[in-house]
Amino acid sequence: MKIAVMGAGAVGCYYGGMLARAGHEVTMIGRPTHVEAMRRNGLLLETQAFSLHVPVQASTDARCIKGAGLVLCCVKSTDSESAAADMARHLDPDALVLSMQNGVDNAARLQALLKQDVIATVVYVATEMAGPGHVRHHGRGELVMGPTASGQALVTLFVEAGIPAAISDNVTGELWAKLILNCAYNALSAITQIPYGRLVQSDGVDGVMRDVVQECLAVAQGLGVSVPGDTWEAVQRIARTMPNQYSSTAQDLGRGKCSEIDHLNGHVLRQGEALGIATPVNRVLHTLVKVLEARAAMTKTSTKENP
Repeated sequence: MKIAVMGAGAVGCYYGGMLARAGHEVTMIGRPTHVEAMRRNGLLLETQAFSLHVPVQASTDARCIKGAGLVLCCVKSTDSESAAADMARHLDPDALVLSMQNGVDNAARLQALLKQDVIATVVYVATEMAGPGHVRHHGRGELVMGPTASGQALVTLFVEAGIPAAISDNVTGELWAKLILNCAYNALSAITQIPYGRLVQSDGVDGVMRDVVQECLAVAQGLGVSVPGDTWEAVQRIARTMPNQYSSTAQDLGRGKCSEIDHLNGHVLRQGEALGIATPVNRVLHTLVKVLEARAAMTKTSTKENP
């Protein structure tokens, strides 16, 4: 199958790499540094079970998604609209788009700008870009997708590539379950710049995380969203299954990049305000990350002005 990855960062490169390893024709759309490396040597896919160079096509130009039957949209939540505008001009009429992004509203934002079907997809994976064209997988990797006519075919496609996948009739609840995990971990990992396993062992962190979870669940309930499973157990499982993982927000701040915090704790904050539900802990975490982003931006500007 011809597959395109829109946003070939850590998540996109891992799933695109696994599909390419299974024999599919995969095109990565990403940043110049990674694209150049993948053009030279293929994608270096490093997991706990194997490490190998996987042949892929790579480009910085969204026109290369033309002809793809499946598109994995893995851009940051902040870039959903611009990615949709880039894709709209080149997507085949019958292409299927999977929104494999953090946050709960990206699929709807993409769908508003695309004629093709967009399927909300929840991603549970620990991965990072370890260098140009080099993705390192730390654990997990399962996908939960919303209903679609081709759902079983998609599940088979991913499972045969070594990617656990399932279809959910409550994908909104599944998206909120993932959002709550992100709200519990992302900001704290970013502020402290320590991985999940060490983070949960720090004094007071358990209580802060419990407060975050309760605020998120209250907002979800106010919106009429049914969050599946034992949320607190899911939070604890993250530290057990991804002990060495730094959050995507921590990785963004470490590189001086803008994070997705407005679509994580910030989303809960805004929805809580609209519903009249207080979310003070999410507010503090959101504010602290925004302050750190501003400081990083000022440092970058100062460095450019005084090389």
